[in-house]
Amino acid sequence: MAVLYERVCGPLQRLRTYGKPVTSKSTRREKLSFDDPEALQALCGSNNARLKLIERTAGAQVHLRGNEVTIEGDEAATGTARSAIEQLYDLALTGQALTSDDVVRAVKLLQGDTAAAPSIRTVFGDVILTPRAGRPIAPKGATQKAYVDLVRTNDIVFAVGPAGTGKTYLAVAFAVRALLDKQVRRIILTRPALEAGERLGFLPGTLEEKIDPYLRPLHDALHDMLEADKLERFLSDGTIEIAPLAFMRGRTLSGSFIILDEAQNTTPEQMKMFLTRMGFESKAVITGDATATRSSWSRASAASAGSSSPTRTSCAMPSSPP
Repeated sequence: MAVLYERVCGPLQRLRTYGKPVTSKSTRREKLSFDDPEALQALCGSNNARLKLIERTAGAQVHLRGNEVTIEGDEAATGTARSAIEQLYDLALTGQALTSDDVVRAVKLLQGDTAAAPSIRTVFGDVILTPRAGRPIAPKGATQKAYVDLVRTNDIVFAVGPAGTGKTYLAVAFAVRALLDKQVRRIILTRPALEAGERLGFLPGTLEEKIDPYLRPLHDALHDMLEADKLERFLSDGTIEIAPLAFMRGRTLSGSFIILDEAQNTTPEQMKMFLTRMGFESKAVITGDATATRSSWSRASAASAGSSSPTRTSCAMPSSPP
């Protein structure tokens, strides 16, 4: 923690900063007043921990006294901190729980051109699904918000990006939401069982036991979003189907939400086969990471070819959700 002295609007004052030092040359001070003490407490957190996070992330000083928040810093940092505090307060007024991670992401979302950045409420408030146990599932940044909007408005979406950016998880949340709202009759989740070359006959156990390790990430996402008894019922009656890509041949999937995961490991022929499985009133989301292909084939991966085609709707995800 740096301690410095600056002349701000008159007498010499002792200032405290958690971020970069503030110079008198560009110092700006703003004071905000809030009417709802509960929402303000939800924003500030225990011992004002979230205000300190805003200080560190935005690079401006933030002080709380009563129901007033004072912000000091250079013009850009002060504008970012003010916009973040006002918008997070509005979000707290709606009753949405805030976490420290939400606060950091909100500030980063607004850094730079705050006028061009989407509002925090537009991003964090776009709830896809609210599981009975757990936090609502919503975008965590501008790119995930763009991805969510593409899935809503298109029948086929390619999402290409590194692991951990929410490609598959958000797609599964959309599929579960569509099923619960009776927009589709089935959910089909598939991925290439590449490590076995999709030749599973020599592996021990039943078919389900052979392919389960390759499809476990999809099971994990479903367990987060559905109660155990409901998920078991959906799996047993075929409402939710999880299968290797090779098992999609010769089928026509109507009224279905179809997700192809790990698409970077498909061949162009497999990708064409998958895309031609779509029937009426179906939606498909294809996710993959073009830099993580394990394919032994020398041809370009189908996911890369599909997402670069101008006739496809694609969404490139950054290395971490913004």
